[in-house]
Amino acid sequence: MQLVTDLSTSPWPGRRAVVTIGAYDGVHLGHRTVVNQVKQRAAELGALSVVVTFDVHPASIVRPDAAPKMLTNAAQKLELLEATGVDAVVVVQFSADQAKETPVDFVQRVLVNTLHTQAVIVGSDFHFGHMRQGNITLLREMGERHDFSCEPVILVPRADGIDEPVSSTAIRRALAGGEIDIATRMLGRAHEIRGTVMSGDQRGRTIGFPTANVQVAGGACLPSDGVYAGVYRRPDGSEYTCAINLGRRPTFYADQGYSLLEAYLLDFTGDLYGEEASVQFMAFLRSEKQFGGINELKEQLMKDIDHARSAVLARRAQ
Repeated sequence: MQLVTDLSTSPWPGRRAVVTIGAYDGVHLGHRTVVNQVKQRAAELGALSVVVTFDVHPASIVRPDAAPKMLTNAAQKLELLEATGVDAVVVVQFSADQAKETPVDFVQRVLVNTLHTQAVIVGSDFHFGHMRQGNITLLREMGERHDFSCEPVILVPRADGIDEPVSSTAIRRALAGGEIDIATRMLGRAHEIRGTVMSGDQRGRTIGFPTANVQVAGGACLPSDGVYAGVYRRPDGSEYTCAINLGRRPTFYADQGYSLLEAYLLDFTGDLYGEEASVQFMAFLRSEKQFGGINELKEQLMKDIDHARSAVLARRAQ
């Protein structure tokens, strides 16, 4: 996959492209449906298949107080897009100045002058540019002047009977409710959080359940507090079933004002400090609760570990 960040010159002189545009946070089933249509149309036209996305979510610049939490960080998004088999990803640097660019200027600068676009394929509700004034109608009008087509795609419906399309917003809402199964179906994969393993207060170690304390970026979209079954992947690619506690540890702290992500790796001994961790959420096990003492907590943790092992085995068998 070709990664393009410099839009000052054409990255493929003499060739044309079939392009889709969007934030592509999560690279979920709806996104992949659009990308597959881009690839198919590009093959028909003998053109390159291209995803145009942004280095940050536009909302983080336009309305930072209401910007959504991210389902994927920049590296994850590129990895997931590369896995689709698309020919190229163009990353537009989004800034306050970029936010002021009119839809017409964006189309002229990026789609026409730089990418030599032959077709644009986007969701039927697509909007872009300053004040989201750009839409399918404008793309079609400009396409007639600049020799490209605009082909809207019907949004992919959810498969669980809810009358709405698969979207990053719907996935965030499912995660906020601890509905891991629903989020997984819309993503087409397990929700994954990445971070660095940091030294904590050693609470787990003192009671016989040492955990990896994963420091998560503030903009990451975490599920609701609770206990989950998951899979922990190390930088060397090795994977371990894990029981995940995401929460404020009320048994030890009455007023902790933030949630921690801690993973207990089954069948593992060793030092994880300083490593980059990938934690995949496979199943919700229970809500976080305050226990009457250490023994009661340890008894529940043993149950959580058994349930986590069973849940991950069941998910992998599906």
